[in-house]
Amino acid sequence: MKVVLAEKPSVARDIAKHLNATSQQQGFLKGDEWAVTWAFGHMVELQEPEEYNPAWKSWRLNDLPIIPEDFKLRTRKDGSSHEQLMIIKKLFEEADEIICATDAGREGELIFRYILTWTQCEAKPCKRLWISSLTNAAIEKGFKNLASSTDFDRLYQAAKCRSEADWIVGLNATRFFTVEYGKRNLLLSLGRVQTPILAMIVNRDLEIEYFKPKDFWEVHTLCRGATFKHTGGKFDEEAKGQEIIDKVTGQELVVQNVTKKDEKANPPQLYDLTSLQQDMNKRYGFTADQTLRIAQNLYESKHLTYPRTDSRYLSTDIQPTIPPLMEALRRLKPKEIEPLDLAKLKFTKRIVDDKKVSDHHAIIPTEDLGDRLGGDEQKLYDAVVTRLIAVFYPPCIRAVTVVDALAAEEPFRARGKVLVDPGWMALYPKAESEKAEAPKDTAKTEKPKNAKNAAKEDEAAQELPDFQKGESNPHEPSLPKFKTSAPKRFNEASLLQLMETAGKIVTDEALKEALKDKGVGTPATRASIIEVLIQRKYIERKKKNLVSTESGRGLISLIQDERLKSPELTGDWEFRLKQVERGEYDPAQFMSEVANYTREILQCTSQKTINKANLGPCPICNAPVIRGRAAYGCSDWKQGCKFVLPATIWELPLPAELAREILSHKRSLTPHPIVVDGRKCFATICLDKKGKLSYEESKVAKKDDGQESLGACPTCGGDIIVGSKAYGCSNWRNGCKFVIWKTMAQKEIALEIAQQLLNTGTTDTITGFKSKAGKEFEAKLKVVNGEVKFDFS
Repeated sequence: MKVVLAEKPSVARDIAKHLNATSQQQGFLKGDEWAVTWAFGHMVELQEPEEYNPAWKSWRLNDLPIIPEDFKLRTRKDGSSHEQLMIIKKLFEEADEIICATDAGREGELIFRYILTWTQCEAKPCKRLWISSLTNAAIEKGFKNLASSTDFDRLYQAAKCRSEADWIVGLNATRFFTVEYGKRNLLLSLGRVQTPILAMIVNRDLEIEYFKPKDFWEVHTLCRGATFKHTGGKFDEEAKGQEIIDKVTGQELVVQNVTKKDEKANPPQLYDLTSLQQDMNKRYGFTADQTLRIAQNLYESKHLTYPRTDSRYLSTDIQPTIPPLMEALRRLKPKEIEPLDLAKLKFTKRIVDDKKVSDHHAIIPTEDLGDRLGGDEQKLYDAVVTRLIAVFYPPCIRAVTVVDALAAEEPFRARGKVLVDPGWMALYPKAESEKAEAPKDTAKTEKPKNAKNAAKEDEAAQELPDFQKGESNPHEPSLPKFKTSAPKRFNEASLLQLMETAGKIVTDEALKEALKDKGVGTPATRASIIEVLIQRKYIERKKKNLVSTESGRGLISLIQDERLKSPELTGDWEFRLKQVERGEYDPAQFMSEVANYTREILQCTSQKTINKANLGPCPICNAPVIRGRAAYGCSDWKQGCKFVLPATIWELPLPAELAREILSHKRSLTPHPIVVDGRKCFATICLDKKGKLSYEESKVAKKDDGQESLGACPTCGGDIIVGSKAYGCSNWRNGCKFVIWKTMAQKEIALEIAQQLLNTGTTDTITGFKSKAGKEFEAKLKVVNGEVKFDFS
């Protein structure tokens, strides 16, 4: 008997139908010579640490790093998996030959090999079904060309290395940071791939929030309805631009040269999974995971080829199938296919290239037409069909005109662009064709404000009049003002692009292809990584953007070793896994490097943690004081030193900064609000040589003559008095820094608002605040840890 293992029941049913295995049994389908059974994805996984050593169940720093000499497998912890595995095991034991029909890729291979190893049937003869679609024709051809399972040993080694590397790095880093920094119920999850992606999002968000817009000016002039720009570019100072304006005003603009040429834009390439996810996110707001699920459904319903591909090319063996496929698609897209001569389709290197197809070719429709689809499935299917048609359309051609001119020896240039032949762009609505296929994640300037005769938003798109060399014309110079703007927040499309190129912003087609092997994650895993970060509340979706949370930012701020956050390093690992897959890198060497990397990370991070945790000298023995879970204590406690600094004293929380201040100066530098025997007061916290804490009540400074107190200072209990620019504390000479500025976010803070804030700790909602970008907003003011902050609740 021959036993076929598919990755899921629906695929098993399609294969069983082809093999006439139609007798329904418990957990499999049976025919005369065949039994077709199925997995439920990753049913077998690597064992947990405590299954190697019971002592490893407790999370202790002294046990790290945990690196098993030989990884062992276990069944997934759910009843259905174990029950189905026992059926598979029995079938494998009875089989004369086993055929692997899991998804044709790295993870599909891993699912099969782990099950094969767990059932202890590795010695059985095995074959591999390798197909790129589930149509009847593809399945029939696949079974006629079954390959030896050993042909895919290198693919399995790469998958096994990936699985074990993720286990080692993820487990050790997660345990270390959770024990060192997490509270008792706070899990800090890190991973080889997820942490660099989180770091990219956090860094982008911080870059935006700390961005300060800068003014700049450009010298423009209007001549015969066309906008010319001074070739000197941007001016940081208005005066420099004004000098040119003064110089050219009243002078003729003389045309020096007119250049005309055609600019061709090739059609976009066929989709791989990442580019499909990007496009669906931009067009319809689909998440990466949503696009993958829809594409997978269309694959399993036989309408699309295998979706988890990283290639945007077809192989030469697929080329002969395209003309008849296009003929079949004519029923769905008659107008779009009509201009094409299907007998003379041009298969350029941008379409067919065997060197750029590894496991699977680009995503294309199959001969089983999706003519009864609806909703999101229809949108995605239509995008794939249209893309296949588009690659055979001619380029889009625009006539580009460049006019160079001088006014008082100052150089100006006008650019114009006119559509000559839309080519492939005729297939796309204007709103979509104007969007670049891949997001260009670069900063843009704001539109000019209050600037006469400013350039159009897209100056290059203007249609120029017929200028002639040597002609001289009057013109209207202007000096529009612009502001630089921050980079855009990541959406799934822009994040996927940077994941594909390991954090590098790349628009060149060839360079993007070269960097693919060094991407962060794989096309099949990137969507799930984004979802994991959302589930763990490290990032969140805000409209179409992905934004880091306080938890995500906090985790990244704790990671001192840059290697854990480096997309380039993670990309290098992916490249080496590809080399393992191609037989160019030793799997044992790869795992040795992973183990060494993990040891180095823990050693480096531990040392930095010790340095960071040293809050000051112990007042009793002078050893470093470190932070514990519930208090601060002497690091020489094992030698008998009993000094402890509570995390809370007299109802006053002691953050690390205040603890460091008290240890260093033997007292707090400013008074703090405490509660003694139910009585509230402001006091300085003192520490003596024996490690005993005491307090000194604050002697509040009297306000200056003639100055009325608005209320008590929430930091030290002093009087808040009116100053020239702020309402400040009379105890400022003694170090109190509490202040309410009279102007906040371009809004004047009236006296009565300041009094309300002092009396209640918060204010009513205030309108009329303005952000740095000039946008109005409303908020309350609130006193938080001695500072006045905005409250948007």
